[in-house]
Amino acid sequence: MKQENEVLEGVLQEFSKLAAIPRKSGHEQAVSDFLKSYLTELGCTVTQDEVNNIIADKPAAPGFEQAPLTILQGHMDMVCVAEEGYAYDPLKDPIKLVRDEKYLSAEGTSLGADDGIGVAEGIYVLKHAKNHGPLRLIVTVDEEQGMTGAIKLGAEHLKDASFLINCDSENYDELTVGSAGSVNLDFTRELRRVPAESQHAWTIEIQGLLGGHSGERIGDGRGNAIRTLAMALMALQKEGEIELISFTGGKARNAIPNTARSVIATELPREKMVEVLRDIRTRFAKMYGNVDPTIDISLAPAEMPEQVIKAGDTQRLLRLLTILHTGVYAMSSVIPDLVETSANLGVVNMSEDEVEVQFFPRSAIDQKLDEFRQYAETIAALTGFTAHIGTQSPGWKENKDSRLAKIVAETFEEQNGKPMKVETIHAGLECGWHFLKNPQLDMVSIGVTTCDIHSPNEHLVLATVKPQVDLILATLEKIAALR
Repeated sequence: MKQENEVLEGVLQEFSKLAAIPRKSGHEQAVSDFLKSYLTELGCTVTQDEVNNIIADKPAAPGFEQAPLTILQGHMDMVCVAEEGYAYDPLKDPIKLVRDEKYLSAEGTSLGADDGIGVAEGIYVLKHAKNHGPLRLIVTVDEEQGMTGAIKLGAEHLKDASFLINCDSENYDELTVGSAGSVNLDFTRELRRVPAESQHAWTIEIQGLLGGHSGERIGDGRGNAIRTLAMALMALQKEGEIELISFTGGKARNAIPNTARSVIATELPREKMVEVLRDIRTRFAKMYGNVDPTIDISLAPAEMPEQVIKAGDTQRLLRLLTILHTGVYAMSSVIPDLVETSANLGVVNMSEDEVEVQFFPRSAIDQKLDEFRQYAETIAALTGFTAHIGTQSPGWKENKDSRLAKIVAETFEEQNGKPMKVETIHAGLECGWHFLKNPQLDMVSIGVTTCDIHSPNEHLVLATVKPQVDLILATLEKIAALR
């Protein structure tokens, strides 16, 4: 028990240092600087590249200098989301950790265990590994938003390695050997404002949905707050004139939105609006009630502005939000119960004069992502939006002859007395980019058990931390013994 506590406390001590540093995707300078300084103090040779990736090398233990180089890899950024009404500035505020006997979570916000705990374990392993060959810890930036770190990572940091253990999966007893590709598709349009005709403004808000990671949870068939709100506004339009003042929803493109909010102006009686929204709630329950049982649709008076969005712009936005399919497109024909292709309507941002919609398809088949790119351009032309096509992230295909996967699976079973689940996942991992730069690199992805990632309910199962560290340390010893 003492040793178990020492490992857990050691890893959590490393994690708490990361949690104290704001590290929203695209804003990693501070945490990158910390890692550079800290890992240098630990005796590593550290490189901080042009995009703030960290590459830290530790020499082999004496006698194991000829062993193959192994990379431990994770990402330093996190998805920053907070409970409605919770005061949180992701660019300034640390994560406030909350711990009980079973779980580690955060007060009011996402925890950032994705992938802070993977980085913390990597640091712990560098400090405590004994019989090991040459080790390299690579910590990338911007994995959650655009995989910029993996894209920009110099190939020289991968080509001299034989094995890579990605520490960004979400269940300690699952060995990931393949992942889906993805592409960022954004739609923007300038908004024109005109004098309001109505005299009364109302706020309509969707809350209470489960949300969750759009790769891990999309197959559950959960509801989408943005889509639901757009359908509600279209239903209200059938009853009378609706003038749109604002529409926002979602926190991240790769998180299923669990909240959305709109302010409208209308002369519809409150009773009629309540009736329409009640019907929307009933419809939602019939469609999603088995998997997403709680939805709250609120209606409250709002301050009436002088101007509203022009009717044509409102119609184009609502059409776009209802045309864009969100959820599962196709299941795998090869792997049972695996989502092959999906898309998430993740975020709507609106300023006074522009609206942005973030749409995020994933697929195990790159050609289907090519179709999504064409689809986005067509939808944009039909709705009067401009489509912005991001860099397409490649999928990572399983290597049936992986020595590393065999070593990790055998080691897990020896340590835990049960087999490890070997799987390909629908979520995206940086391994696809690593494979492009070194097709000979033998890779797997593992991780501790985390739940409800990319949401304020995110929590880490503490009992899975030591088994994960034990797995990595024993795997490194077996790699060091290879000849």
